[in-house]
Amino acid sequence: MDIVKTQSCNHQAVTGNLLIRPATANDATVILDFIKELARYEEAEHQVTASLADIERDLANEAAPSKALMCMRGDEPVGFALYFFSYSTWLGRQCMYLEDLYVSNQHRGLGAGKALLRHLAELAVETGCGRLEWSVLDWNTPAIKFYESIGAKAQPEWVRYRLAGDDLLKLAHDIPLDQAKLVTPGAPGLKEG
Repeated sequence: MDIVKTQSCNHQAVTGNLLIRPATANDATVILDFIKELARYEEAEHQVTASLADIERDLANEAAPSKALMCMRGDEPVGFALYFFSYSTWLGRQCMYLEDLYVSNQHRGLGAGKALLRHLAELAVETGCGRLEWSVLDWNTPAIKFYESIGAKAQPEWVRYRLAGDDLLKLAHDIPLDQAKLVTPGAPGLKEG
């Protein structure tokens, strides 16, 4: 497979008859449809609260913390990847986190997932990332086998935690600022303690 690319993070890649390109606000409807298809597959469609306006807003904003890629076969969108940058204190470098990777059912097996991941790996290397990470549901055997086939390693020693909804609000509102132990020196409204 030949990959053709330019030198910026906004580059495109061509793999066979697949084109990987940065997503734009014009892709918002397709991306939201893909997000809903992915959520259906993961039996979590009821958890999708993102609106078309949310997706359009973030894709139109160059300063948004997340970025997305589209995988095209001709004029037809076949999949997408959404990622953002984080930071590893252990590595002392930024890292890339893949939030979603999705290829539509009828286009699986054409190399779209691998093309998207390869493009993300190139972006990670070009931007100095120490690693590329993502999560997968433990029952998603096809995805796990695919990730292992490209050399990705599971991290079973880590347990992922999440605060969302009422639990997030409860924690945010139940800890008064004057009791906070960790503060940013000089931050307005915070007392050192």
